Amino acid sequence: MKIDLENVLPRDIEKRSFEIITQEMNPPIPEDDKAPIIKRVIHTSADFEYANTLCFSKDVVKKTLEQLKNGACIVTDTQMGKAGINKKSLAKFGGEVYCFMSDDDVAQIAKENGTTRATASMDKAALLQKPIIFAIGNAPTALVRLYELIQEGKINPALIIGVPVGFVNVIQSKELIMSLDIPYIVARGRKGGSNVAAAICNALLYMLDEER
Repeated sequence: MKIDLENVLPRDIEKRSFEIITQEMNPPIPEDDKAPIIKRVIHTSADFEYANTLCFSKDVVKKTLEQLKNGACIVTDTQMGKAGINKKSLAKFGGEVYCFMSDDDVAQIAKENGTTRATASMDKAALLQKPIIFAIGNAPTALVRLYELIQEGKINPALIIGVPVGFVNVIQSKELIMSLDIPYIVARGRKGGSNVAAAICNALLYMLDEER
């Protein structure tokens, strides 16, 4: 059996992938500031459904880029999500990536309070004295706790990326975030994941790199 393969150099594979994504989008999406995020999520997942399910609050991209320029940090709910974010790009603007899920104090607090580590890690993140972008790709309980902290006036996130994947409380937790008057990027429905959360962060960072 003969298979025709495209002759693409390694450095051009990503560029060619994005060209294919643009060609196959049906219907095409507007080429606005949300397009690079949508396309990078599709590139990461090979799932065109994200073109319809990714939801953006008003002016969220513009607002988030300004926060990143001013040194906003990113908090994830998994080490995988943290690993996937381009830390060099973030560091150019003075930002860092945190994940508190493996911290001993978080594990202890979760045990004492009968909650998940994700819930306890959001409480720890709320103590950071800096603008925070929350990139949640795994734990709906993290989104629920963020909702509570916002309602209690204990935190004012620069952005919540709400893309946990799964079946239990996933849809409901995302809807809670979208009910708030805060900047958000949410993948409506059951789909998502730490790789999607990292892809959204990287799309924003690469947009800043292109401005420089």
